[in-house]
Amino acid sequence: MNYKTLLVHIDDSRRSDTRLALSLELAQRWDAHLIGLYVVCQDIFRPVLRHDRTLSLLQLETQEVERRDKARDTFLAAAERAGRSAEWRAPPGPALDVAMLHARHADLLVLGQQDPNDPASYVTPHFVGDLVLGAGRPAIVIPYAGEVRTLGENVLVAWDGSREAARATADALPLLQRARHVGIEIVRHHGQPRPDTPEGIDVAGWLESHNVRASFSTTPHHVGVGTGATLLNRASDLHADLLVMGAFGHARARERVFGGVTRTMLESMTVPVLMAH
Repeated sequence: MNYKTLLVHIDDSRRSDTRLALSLELAQRWDAHLIGLYVVCQDIFRPVLRHDRTLSLLQLETQEVERRDKARDTFLAAAERAGRSAEWRAPPGPALDVAMLHARHADLLVLGQQDPNDPASYVTPHFVGDLVLGAGRPAIVIPYAGEVRTLGENVLVAWDGSREAARATADALPLLQRARHVGIEIVRHHGQPRPDTPEGIDVAGWLESHNVRASFSTTPHHVGVGTGATLLNRASDLHADLLVMGAFGHARARERVFGGVTRTMLESMTVPVLMAH
């Protein structure tokens, strides 16, 4: 199993070049085709994106075209230097709908966590979370802070036996098969009954059948510390460079409601996270 088509979200944010570099490196691993999808906030009157209120509508539109062309040239030049098969897409239409459509025709998405200090990273409310939950494709979400030196060498799999966790683990197989170390992490809540067999042994056995040797461990859930924070702490302790987890959420009254762990990761991730729903 390999990823043959990757899609990276391109925008005007400071972190876009980091996503591009990582996606090209991933494309190199599997000799994959890379799609650069340029999707940005379409509300030209959004105050946080427009510092000069004296600009005319024509001037604003001209600036947007210039930014898009600059992003296109940067993407294509980087792909050419890397010797990768790549294509640029900047389709019109509502940002989330467009991203969802194109994401569904890729094997793996590379997205970026929204940076509250970089207005250019804003597309729509909950853009990344909605895309993860709605696209039906695994997505690696890159944190807005910190340097990503490696990705997928030391992987931590968050396991709770759920459908979402199983989906994420299966979707991550191409990465897991190339990793130097894979750990399965179970967070045990207070009062939760202990199973007859060690937790994680079944999924470790399944991974073994796919040529992935994985260790497994259980971490107690401490009162006052959420499961998401517990997983991030473990990822830090183990120097993991990728966390794999299922994403939880549902739609309610036109608003996406995220599960607690999913929300924590989207807001507070400190390491790249592969999410699948």
